[in-house]
Amino acid sequence: MAEIKTVGLIGGGVIGAGWAARCLARGLDVVAWDPAPEGAAVLRAKVANAWPALEKMGLADGAAQDRLQTLQSLEAVAEAADFVQESAPERLEVKIDVHRRIDAAARPEVPIASSTSGLLPSDFQAECAHPGRVFVGHPFNPVYLLPLVEVLGGAKTDAAVLDRAEAFYRSIGMHPLRVRTEIEGFLSDRLQEALWRENLHMVADGVATTGELDDAIVYGPGLRWAFMGVNKTFALAGGEQGMRHFMEQFGPALKLPWTKLEAPELTEDLIDRMVDGTTEQLGGASIREMERLRDDCLIEIMRALAKYREGAGRLLAERAESEGS
Repeated sequence: MAEIKTVGLIGGGVIGAGWAARCLARGLDVVAWDPAPEGAAVLRAKVANAWPALEKMGLADGAAQDRLQTLQSLEAVAEAADFVQESAPERLEVKIDVHRRIDAAARPEVPIASSTSGLLPSDFQAECAHPGRVFVGHPFNPVYLLPLVEVLGGAKTDAAVLDRAEAFYRSIGMHPLRVRTEIEGFLSDRLQEALWRENLHMVADGVATTGELDDAIVYGPGLRWAFMGVNKTFALAGGEQGMRHFMEQFGPALKLPWTKLEAPELTEDLIDRMVDGTTEQLGGASIREMERLRDDCLIEIMRALAKYREGAGRLLAERAESEGS
C-alpha cells in the first residue's frame, strides 16, 4: 500500500478547514483548493483558529501550519495528492461534476473520499472512469477534534479501497465506522435528524425554548452519550437483566404519542423562535469565541474519558501508549 504523505482537499469551508487542521497536526502535507475568491485566506484563518486546540491535544513530529499549500485548481490538487477528500456543497450535480474532475486528474491509485453528510456514493461516482476508488468519508464538526468518520462505499466501490481509507483515517487519530448499507444520511445524521425534528416540534408547539431543550441534553443524556451511546445506556437501564428487561418494561411506551416523527412546517414564526432562542443562548459571544470554548470543553471531556478507556478517550489512551513506546 502506497504511503499517504500529501492530502488533497477540495473545498476550504468549515469541514475542509477541519480536515486541513487535523492532517497538518498529524505531520502531513496538505494541498487545497477552494473556488471562492477569498477561499485561501479563509482556510488559513480557520486552521490558525483551530491550532491552539490541536497544540493542547499534542502535535505529531513535523506538524506545522506552513505545510498547507493552496493551489489554483481542483485538478492541480488532485494531481499532487496521495489521498483526496472532497468537501464541496451538498448538491448532487456538484458532487457528480467534482468527482468526475478529480477522478480524471488523480493518479489511478489515489483514493477519493467525499465528506457528504447524506448523498449516496453510487450517485456521485456515476461519471467517474475509475468509480472503484470513490467513497464517502463523512466526518463531524469540528473535524480536527471529533474522531468519528463514517466510511461508505457505492455500488462500484472496491472494498480494498475502503480498507485502505479506514487505515488512513486511523493513522490520523480517527474512528472509522463502516456503514454496511448504502442509505441516505448514513447512521449518525439519521439519529441526529430524529432528535432535531422533535426539537423543532417542541419549539413550534411552545412546549419549551431552545435553551431548555439543550439543557435537557447537556445535563443528562448527552453526558452518557459521550461514551456509551443510546443502546448501551438503555441496556444498563434494564438492570441486571440488561436490554431484554428494558425492552419488556419500556417497549410498550413506544406506542404512546410521545414524539412526532414528521418534520414540522418551517414557518417564519418557528424560524424566528429558533433564531431568537439560540441568539439568547450565545449571550453576545462570537462564533469564533464559541468554537474555542467548545474545543476546550471537548478536549477536557476526552481527556477525562481517556483515564477509563471509554468512547473517544480510548483513542487518546491508545495514542499515548503508542507514542510512549
